[in-house]
Amino acid sequence: MSVKIKSFFQPLDRVAIALMAILSLITVLLLFQGDAIAPRVRDFSWQNQRVGATDNAFYLNFSRPMNIQSVEDNLQIDPQLPGKISWAGRKMAYTLLAPPPYGNTYQVQLNGAKDRFADKLTGKPIQPFKGVFQTRDRAFVYLGVEGDEQGRLILYNLTKEQKTILTPKDLVVVDFKPYPTGNKILFSASERTSDRQGLLLTQLYNVTTGIESELNAQNNVAPGRIDLVLDDKGYQNLKFDLSADGKTIVVQRVSQKNPGDFGLWMLKADSDRNSPPKPQLLQSQPGGDFIITPDSSTLAVAQGQGVAILPLQVQATKPLDFLPKFGMVLDFAPDGTKAAMVQFNSDYTRSLFLVTNQGVQKQLFRTTGSINSCLFHPTLPSIYCMLTQLVEGETYQEQPYLAAVDINSGKQTPLIVMPEQQDVQVSLSPDGLALLLDQIVTATTPNNSPQTNVPRTNDGEAIATSRLWLVPLVASAKTSTQVQPEQLPLPGFHPRWLP
Repeated sequence: MSVKIKSFFQPLDRVAIALMAILSLITVLLLFQGDAIAPRVRDFSWQNQRVGATDNAFYLNFSRPMNIQSVEDNLQIDPQLPGKISWAGRKMAYTLLAPPPYGNTYQVQLNGAKDRFADKLTGKPIQPFKGVFQTRDRAFVYLGVEGDEQGRLILYNLTKEQKTILTPKDLVVVDFKPYPTGNKILFSASERTSDRQGLLLTQLYNVTTGIESELNAQNNVAPGRIDLVLDDKGYQNLKFDLSADGKTIVVQRVSQKNPGDFGLWMLKADSDRNSPPKPQLLQSQPGGDFIITPDSSTLAVAQGQGVAILPLQVQATKPLDFLPKFGMVLDFAPDGTKAAMVQFNSDYTRSLFLVTNQGVQKQLFRTTGSINSCLFHPTLPSIYCMLTQLVEGETYQEQPYLAAVDINSGKQTPLIVMPEQQDVQVSLSPDGLALLLDQIVTATTPNNSPQTNVPRTNDGEAIATSRLWLVPLVASAKTSTQVQPEQLPLPGFHPRWLP
């Protein structure tokens, strides 16, 4: 019997028993002193990030299940960002109620919170946490109009008061669309010196802005790097649009040899820079003005006596929906649930309608003037419209003005009365705090030389000079008083905020 016991307690067995005893002791200590190790924040989703208007929530992941009330009571954001909190296990989400103002640095701090099972008196609070993130700089892009800047794409950073010319002298930019992160811009341009039988032949390019999404990003791409996206071989490129996700481009093209060969072409915007994307002809019926919807999956096109909603698929031939009473789509709300559309009435008046994805078609107002453009505010129940009113007199004249329109009541609040200029370009900042607009002066002596391309209005008039104006909207959202625009020391036109 003693031999059996001796053989049982071999050295390996003694080691195993000792380890079991040690582990049991550690388990007991952890059970009785579980609060000795303080909980902590394992991950903050916006740490060292540069966020924009579409980034509407951040997340905190904790090492333990937390006492919800203690976290919500002790969470601090400086400057303040109103939002609501929701939970999923150890993960807390903070959803913003409005886009964060651009050009700011924010600190997120959490001290004093406890885990769910901590003793109220003796339990250790969370390890102090401090996170940092920034919103994107307040920046916009515009077209230069004077001297060496004429017709060139220019980036101006309001936060840093820094100007960067993005395109070379030999290109005259016609139109442009920023990509959703602001890191590059899609633009159409023609050669400054050209003589191609009077045709304005443009090609599509991408140009980098030098903007990165991370605060301490390595290997930043320098601004001004240009890549060809679509050439003009065989076709004249007209209007184009870029989807909200930055992945799809739609271009209106017409054959240089056969004007009847006219339609919409689609190409992918995220292809390899060493191999430009191949355009594909959409099989749907050709139309007029068009705009890609915010969900990046459909296209609103003016067709005949209405607006067709087409799927962004090459082989699709039938529209998903057709709105017969409208002639033009001006803008979609950022969430895609509403659109501003124009109805051309038989008595030569125009009506602005609010059209929802639930089938509601609500007339906001009717006018004898023009409805040139409208932009939805990201959070307020307002759209900002560039309108005109008829001026009594012997000659036909229209007076342009900028107005805020309440989408609930249809009430107009005039903000700015413009000079007698029809082609006013307006851009609303992504945080909804300011508008940009231009004030163009056309050339009294037209430049008819076919060898030189110069910046022109949508009506084809040569632009002599132009001024840019910044319009704050903080006060105008709640009051009926006219706002005080600020003239920027930047001669240019066609301003557009970066997302």
